Amino acid sequence: MALIETDALSRVYLLDGGSVMALQAVSLRIDAGEFVAVMGPSGSGKSTFMNLIGCLDRPSSGRYTLDGSEVQSLDADGLATLRNRAIGFVFQQFNLLPRMDAVANVELPMVYAGINRRRRRDQAMQALSRVGLAERAHHRPLQLSGGQQQRVAIARALVNHPSLLLADEPTGALDSRTALEILGLFQDLNREGMTIVLVTHDPEVARHARRVVRFRDGRVVDDRDQEPADAGRTLELLMQGVAA
Repeated sequence: MALIETDALSRVYLLDGGSVMALQAVSLRIDAGEFVAVMGPSGSGKSTFMNLIGCLDRPSSGRYTLDGSEVQSLDADGLATLRNRAIGFVFQQFNLLPRMDAVANVELPMVYAGINRRRRRDQAMQALSRVGLAERAHHRPLQLSGGQQQRVAIARALVNHPSLLLADEPTGALDSRTALEILGLFQDLNREGMTIVLVTHDPEVARHARRVVRFRDGRVVDDRDQEPADAGRTLELLMQGVAA
């Protein structure tokens, strides 16, 4: 079943010097339960594609369906509602509020959704447990490592039970060992049924996905399935090398 379906999706930006075609007639289908890495050099269109499927921008032309909703027909309020209901975002910079503890940061999407305080706290704690950080619930971001902060951000992305987890360079600010831990968490979530689209420029990150879509000049130039590397096994080998 298609979770994401685009048909001739295009985005043109009007600048002082003329127009720039950032995305050109992209037709793509991503089924529920897939783990897809979106790759491409700077200016390839991958970030534009991410913004469009994340309902952060509107296409200039074409059609986009997310979780059964025709996105291009929605107004600003409809887009915001769909983002909050269907999409969890994870970014390179963790975007945690420094004066709030972990559980309060995780609660934020539910505040915007109008969920009552007791239910927010219960669901936030469940999400932190899911990423292995329940014991750090009352630590503030500066009391956490980079990897722990990213786990809090992932818990925040999961707390509203979205259909799609959209990750933009989620390991870019992390060391190799911590990056593998986060990729292992993504693989665990995917095995549980979570649909993940991960935008990256790093082939070592992309090799942990089950499918890789490559962009260039605003178009999809390659789209193939692969046998993903096991992040847990790679981490184990890395640790053995360090120990040696």
